[in-house]
Amino acid sequence: MNKKFLVIIIAVTMIAGALVVLAGKKINSAVGFTGRSSARILINQARQLEAKGRLLEAKLSYQKLVNDFPDSPDVAYWQKKAEDINIKLLFSSAVTPKSILYKIRPGDTINKIAREHKTTPELIMKSNNISDSLIIPGRSIKIWNAPFSVLVNKSQNMLMLKSDEEIFKTYIVSTGKNNCTPVGTFKIINKLTNPTWFKAGAIVPAQSAQNVLGTRWMGFDLAGYGIHGTTEPKELGKQVTQGCVRLSNSDVEELYSIIPSGTEVTIID
Repeated sequence: MNKKFLVIIIAVTMIAGALVVLAGKKINSAVGFTGRSSARILINQARQLEAKGRLLEAKLSYQKLVNDFPDSPDVAYWQKKAEDINIKLLFSSAVTPKSILYKIRPGDTINKIAREHKTTPELIMKSNNISDSLIIPGRSIKIWNAPFSVLVNKSQNMLMLKSDEEIFKTYIVSTGKNNCTPVGTFKIINKLTNPTWFKAGAIVPAQSAQNVLGTRWMGFDLAGYGIHGTTEPKELGKQVTQGCVRLSNSDVEELYSIIPSGTEVTIID
């Protein structure tokens, strides 16, 4: 009887264990299904909001997807969607939590308003559909009112434009060969459109195909270093420069219009 009883106990234990494993698998499957279902709901919501022009709400939905489902294979796509919407909102007349409406006063100029609010004339003009520097007193215009900063990761050849702690947009860059781009925190102290390249023993004009600076220059408070465009877009994503940070011309023109002189740039390994 004891042996039979022992056999019964072992059999019951094995069956119970199998049932527990099976139940666990069902629970995990249910959790996974619930997660996928929740993600699909958020994706559809984000798309619908974007289609209706409710961009701020759409961006928040994409950000929630990134935060709630960080292991999803689609997370990079969701992050890019949020960043693309950031730029659309920035360059539109839509007032966001990080912008204000400013009423133009007599004597104001675009440059003066930009200096007072630590933004750029280009951004003011672009976000308010102003085609020249003439402005009308009494008109209300959108002004971006939150500081930007820049973080460059040399190992990833990635530049991150940040607003407060939010990654506003990421850009592929080239950095210095043999890891020669300096590490540290710098400030942009000068900005030039279509810069002339003063290299050792020669002056290369902006129009020259040999001018490696591309269409924009943003110089650091470290002589000889800065952020600029490129004549070699195929080399982006590599460590090939003399120490500066290169972007494609279209990207550097976008960044140039967003960040003013005085913007902090941090470069890390």
